[in-house]
Amino acid sequence: MNSLTLNSYAKLNLFLEVVNKRKDNYHNLRTLFERIDLSDKVILKPRRDGKIKIICKNYDVPKNSSNLCYRSAKLLQEIFNIDKGLDIRIIKRIPVGAGLGGGSSNAACVLIGLNRLWKLNISKKRLADIAGRIGCDVPFFIYDVAFAQAAGRGDEIKALNLPERVHLWHVLAVPKLAVSTPFIYRKWDQFSGLTMPRFDVKLLSPLEIMRQRDKVKLSLTGLTSALRKNDLSLINEFLFNGLEPLTVKYYPQVQSIKEKLNRLGLKTILMSGSGPAVFGIVSSRKEAVTIARKVKEKDGSLHVFATRTI
Repeated sequence: MNSLTLNSYAKLNLFLEVVNKRKDNYHNLRTLFERIDLSDKVILKPRRDGKIKIICKNYDVPKNSSNLCYRSAKLLQEIFNIDKGLDIRIIKRIPVGAGLGGGSSNAACVLIGLNRLWKLNISKKRLADIAGRIGCDVPFFIYDVAFAQAAGRGDEIKALNLPERVHLWHVLAVPKLAVSTPFIYRKWDQFSGLTMPRFDVKLLSPLEIMRQRDKVKLSLTGLTSALRKNDLSLINEFLFNGLEPLTVKYYPQVQSIKEKLNRLGLKTILMSGSGPAVFGIVSSRKEAVTIARKVKEKDGSLHVFATRTI
């Protein structure tokens, strides 16, 4: 096999609760991932010299050993004593550092692809365990599922076997803004033990947020049930991201985008991960495309996508 080309899909967090801080300085999470059809291409081409090379035209993608794709290939080399090398070409469409898991998805593609190219015969479970050593979101992308719950650091995956008819259409908007995930988690630590509410159009101060915490009923079980029923209104009721109020507070551009989407008719708007990507759920492809076009017309600086579950 001369080369291998893989689709590298993005994710959304339909639910994200930070439970507590761990002794290893990570955080225990409860989350629900959705895989969406916004994707990069990852092209793997074997080398004979043992070197690992990252090739990507996007300047925001690191080309050195800090790249998760590089780390994935290097880890498999070390574990299985592989002397072969690899060119990893990444064609980016997923915005970098947006809370959409693009880098993690790319890394998972490298693990999946090298399992085939190097004929390692690693089980999916073991490959997911290796993926957890690369990054917290990487294991989700090892599993070929549209939806999954996750616990621990986000690396303990439980796939949701939903009816095939269950899929969601989204309008996804991403500002050209770098949100520091470590900064957001440090801010969460300052308010640890307090429940953060879900989306509110109004920009709330942290104190106001805390006062409203008892109004919010966190229910990952409820969201899962709503997905099984394919009940859009009920799904909207259970969407939640405990990091969102903090990101909105310290990165007000995110709030501005949410308000733009709200004025265009989206009622429930959620941030993915630690941001800055935000999304709304709509009822059809036609509605997603129409609203996405309007968003682009109003603000050409945004990356805007009409995207769906895959």
